[in-house]
Amino acid sequence: MLARMLAPTVAGCGHGLPLRTVPLLPRTRQLHARQQHRSIIAFGKGRKGLAELLNLERGRDSKPQIKAATVSPEREVPAHIPRPPYAATYANPGWNGNIMVHDERTLPKMRAACKLAAQVLQMAGKMVQPGVTTEEIDIAVHTMIIEAGAYPSPLRYGKFPKSVCTSVNEVVCHGIPDSRPLQDGDIINIDVTVYLDGHHGDTSCMFCVGEVDKESRDLIEATKQCLHQGIAVCAPGVPINKIGAACEKYVRKTDFTIIEDFCGHGVGEIFHAHPCVVHKSNNVLDKMVPWQTFTIEPILCTGSPKSKGWPDNWTVVTKDGGRTAQFEHTILITPDGHEILTLP
Repeated sequence: MLARMLAPTVAGCGHGLPLRTVPLLPRTRQLHARQQHRSIIAFGKGRKGLAELLNLERGRDSKPQIKAATVSPEREVPAHIPRPPYAATYANPGWNGNIMVHDERTLPKMRAACKLAAQVLQMAGKMVQPGVTTEEIDIAVHTMIIEAGAYPSPLRYGKFPKSVCTSVNEVVCHGIPDSRPLQDGDIINIDVTVYLDGHHGDTSCMFCVGEVDKESRDLIEATKQCLHQGIAVCAPGVPINKIGAACEKYVRKTDFTIIEDFCGHGVGEIFHAHPCVVHKSNNVLDKMVPWQTFTIEPILCTGSPKSKGWPDNWTVVTKDGGRTAQFEHTILITPDGHEILTLP
């Protein structure tokens, strides 16, 4: 589940670069200045290539846009299942400034949470077909998570009403499962996070609904490759900003555009923590350390990267209706490289 980048400008960076964004979390995750000293992002302006400029028009197509449907009440979680602190209050915890580093006691718990998240995502993906509602996917995800003795991390996070995020077509992220049936030709991102034994495991994947057009298939493949380009640079001592540079270098060779309003994040005992993992070139100078965990989760689109929010305060869509795709893994930095924890 993504962290959001919004735009108050902050002084005191010390790098002399124009500040555009600081890390924020979705919906009411409005950070105040006290969090901003940890991760100040400055993107180089750079020139857009001809393909990227032309691509801004490609998202404006005639595909019908997604509309909000009926959202049912939240599902119960058995009282014996341990839950994160925000579940009792529906609070928005905000951005945590600590990195998530594990030891012999916590690493097995983190591995287990990530493994379960991957298995739940695999199950949910098998449900994707025309006529199935995202509500039905939410029911199945919720049931599998609680039967494993875990808590569905999105539920009650800042009043999010469901146990999984389902983002269809032009929905950039944080789509709320509802009564709309999936239609032939749709594409969908399913974003699963579980809280097991005090640790969050976070992952997402794209799925095609029936027969999908070539542009959408190409978008999905490019996004998957973008993720793996970012993962490939991960190792101890490597600056976090190398991830964004690798993602951007790859995407500039495609017909698609990175949506830069959202970033990956540290994850472990805390759902959203330092560092802010930006998917474009940036000046985050933090270096990766052994046994650290964080997510990488780029979003690409077919048209303009500009987005807007729905009145539900969670769902984000592209302004031009262009389709989007996202993939996400939780990464562990090991002494000699990295490990993807969210493989099924």
